[in-house]
Amino acid sequence: MKNILKYCLSLAIAGGLMWYVFKDMDLAAMWAKFENANHWWLILVTLFTIIAAWSRAYRWNMLLEPLGFKPSSFDSTVAVFTGYFANQLIPRAGEVTRCGTLNRLERVPVNVSFGTVVAERVFDVISLLALIGLAFILEFNRLSDFFMRLFGEKLGMGSGNGSGRIVLLGGVAVLGIGIAVAAWWFYRNNAERLRQNSLFAKIEGFVLGLVEGLLSVRKLRNPWAFVFHTVLIWTMYLLSSYVCFFVLPESSHLTLLAGLTVLIMSGLGMSAPVQGGIGPYHILVSSALVLYGLSKEDGLALATYIHGTQMILMLLLGGISFIITLVKSPKAESQTSLSHSISNKNV
Repeated sequence: MKNILKYCLSLAIAGGLMWYVFKDMDLAAMWAKFENANHWWLILVTLFTIIAAWSRAYRWNMLLEPLGFKPSSFDSTVAVFTGYFANQLIPRAGEVTRCGTLNRLERVPVNVSFGTVVAERVFDVISLLALIGLAFILEFNRLSDFFMRLFGEKLGMGSGNGSGRIVLLGGVAVLGIGIAVAAWWFYRNNAERLRQNSLFAKIEGFVLGLVEGLLSVRKLRNPWAFVFHTVLIWTMYLLSSYVCFFVLPESSHLTLLAGLTVLIMSGLGMSAPVQGGIGPYHILVSSALVLYGLSKEDGLALATYIHGTQMILMLLLGGISFIITLVKSPKAESQTSLSHSISNKNV
């Protein structure tokens, strides 16, 4: 019952956000843009999506190998797409579905594969944070102006040119460092008492998991291959965002840096606890596109197109993968046990 209520609440939030986003939009004009769009670019988007999923599956296999399991890249890719399929329907269901699929196809225990998925997610978080930092370095003026307009006017600093921008950003940096130092000191002196609070225990576990996941790469046979596939995954995501600009003539002039900003905003939007990031994705990505000169209408149209086509693509490829899971014969238990035993002897 609790899970049903969470699901209904998630749907309600997504519906409310979508109403807020589209309430003043001319939907007929937006649909006309979609009808005149150059959909041939979706071929490249599909290719980049498949490469990213295969690379994610290969990277996942690298984490499973030290544990004594060697799934095929095909089965792991099918599991990844099946997880994407589940995520479009139920928030946060993708990880469990992905592990369950690999268990059916390759007899890898769910508890084992789920631990590696958690470690993998650590690197996704780190990668997203690194991209956010890179975007601020490369697009400092544009992004700082955006936040100055968002917060500066409330603090009486106008649009944020010159000294006003420096004062605000410098103040935020000093405040952030001060809070971090104070939090670390408080944690060191009150850790045992704080752990009695369930919320703090979850936060501490998450942070320690990030550190443990980061250090786990050192145990891999080829850690640089893991790093390479991490870069490849996010490069494919970036190119998928970028080529979508050429779908509509209004956005065809946008650069790869704009694609980086859209990628970051889409990553933040998709991490929201609603089905497929519906609502938060549209708000964040359309706001990012406005930063690069698109009108509010064109920005929302492109954000809707990208999100809609990605959702359809995930449902299509995920649905095909789900069917493969149903019809493909699982690996024999004896074969998996033998492979596991041999791998453990070699470790």
